[in-house]
Amino acid sequence: MSDEEKLSAMSQLISFARAGNNINTIEYNFLLAIAKQIGVDEDAFKKLLDTPHPFVNIKHESQRIVQFHRLLLLMNVDHKIVPEELEKIHQLGLKMGLNILAIDKTLEVMKRYKNNNIPPDVLLDIFKTHYN
Repeated sequence: MSDEEKLSAMSQLISFARAGNNINTIEYNFLLAIAKQIGVDEDAFKKLLDTPHPFVNIKHESQRIVQFHRLLLLMNVDHKIVPEELEKIHQLGLKMGLNILAIDKTLEVMKRYKNNNIPPDVLLDIFKTHYN
């Protein structure tokens, strides 16, 4: 991903974490780990907490699917899912240009797994089935 895509992706995750209320310690640590994983340093991450980066859609669909998986993991990190989070993640998937049928199937299938954490290979199979 480009630097702009990375900052936008992190900003999207931060915004999603804040949707319920303030970011708790578990969510913060998860977000920081993702930032490091994708190459966003801690200073840039902390800046994003105060100043969101404008939305830039990730160019490659495979990376958008990975970002959707990060959102799913973030939603489940506190082991609580509320209907508003499901609606928000659905809307974010659509905004990223992901297939609506794949999004819906993912949200249905994830319930079969412990803590709703759908394995990456299962997620990829769902998106392959519904590839545009």
